[in-house]
Amino acid sequence: MSKKHISLIGVNHKSTPLEVREKVALTNGYEETLNRLRDEEAHEYYVLSTCNRVELIWVSEDTAESTPRMLRFLFGDAVASADWDGYSYIYHDQEAVAHLFKVSASLDSMVVGEAQILGQIKEAYRYASQYGCTGPLLNKLLHKSFSVAKRVRSETGIGSAAVSISSAAVELAKKIFGNLGDKKVLLIGAGEMAELAAEHLLGQGVEGITVANRTLSRAVALAKRFNGSACSLEELAEQIETVDIIVSSTGSSELILRSDDVRPLMKVRKNRPLFFIDIAVPRDLDPELNEIENVFLYDIDDLSQVVQMNRSEREKEAVKAERIVEEETLKFAQWQDGLTITPTISALRKKADRICSSEVSRTLARMDLSDSERQKVEKLAQSITAKMLHDPLQFLKSESCRKGDDSKIDMVRTVFGLENDDPDN
Repeated sequence: MSKKHISLIGVNHKSTPLEVREKVALTNGYEETLNRLRDEEAHEYYVLSTCNRVELIWVSEDTAESTPRMLRFLFGDAVASADWDGYSYIYHDQEAVAHLFKVSASLDSMVVGEAQILGQIKEAYRYASQYGCTGPLLNKLLHKSFSVAKRVRSETGIGSAAVSISSAAVELAKKIFGNLGDKKVLLIGAGEMAELAAEHLLGQGVEGITVANRTLSRAVALAKRFNGSACSLEELAEQIETVDIIVSSTGSSELILRSDDVRPLMKVRKNRPLFFIDIAVPRDLDPELNEIENVFLYDIDDLSQVVQMNRSEREKEAVKAERIVEEETLKFAQWQDGLTITPTISALRKKADRICSSEVSRTLARMDLSDSERQKVEKLAQSITAKMLHDPLQFLKSESCRKGDDSKIDMVRTVFGLENDDPDN
């Protein structure tokens, strides 16, 4: 009974330049790609395509024969065959399983701990399942990858610390205000990072966003994107009286707000906390704002320090996550090995029981015995059969056979004639 092998090939942001990844991306979508893969005669197959990686996973009985075909499928004529090995990675069985688990747990992502990759894996699996491309082995593997990712998230803090400037700003806002659900945001300017910070704040459920810009039409367009309102820079004082969080990124060569502009407004605000995020270079906001009571100012250097500290924390948590992945990989390998061993054990027991039953019936048919005597003969035959099977079954259950050496299992099947055994004879 030949073992079915799990194989994985791929390109990603670590191994392959963007210009090469663009050539192998699934530009025609999952449906067409999966349909073309049917011609490769894999038992089961799955494709994952994101902006940072393209990976194929398939099940076969002969990896030496199937791997070159899958490499050609991945690269086609887009990349010279001489460059395939240099741009790709190839894993089989336990290494393939470990790699998938790392990807799903976001240990192989450009930003370790990001949550987006798990959703992308699930989406790719929905397509593969919908078009009948996966079977018992890959279904088990992919569902296990989901649970591994969930376990990593629940048992480590790998995704808890912000590792981008915009997310770090939101993290600091939550430390100051706690719940952001009733807070109002003022976005000054239209810098990209300020917009990202606003998006993160919206994700935390802030009450509303107002956009202030030198060009009012630009402010109106951006406010529409955030379902907010717009105002001119001349209206900043009025806005500061009511908002709670101000994100500034104008690209101005001079300060937009000075401490003397804000200090009198705090009386009108009745000293409610005011949080400034200055993501402009050069800075938009007066550093002396920090000297005002209940005013909190963070600039891009402050946020960068938070990001760096958080990255260090994620790296520590990644060590714990790696241990979980290793543990779950070993569990899956044991389950996979059992797919070959268990049928062999079952077939051996069935053949022995069938021979025992046949020979006992044939013998008893020629003898005149009481029911009690017949039961003793049957019990004796069953006992002999069990003792004869003890050593072969122990051998099959031993670690020696569970290390993936198919030749030992094949030897048992050959010695006991299981490959061509007909249960009806």
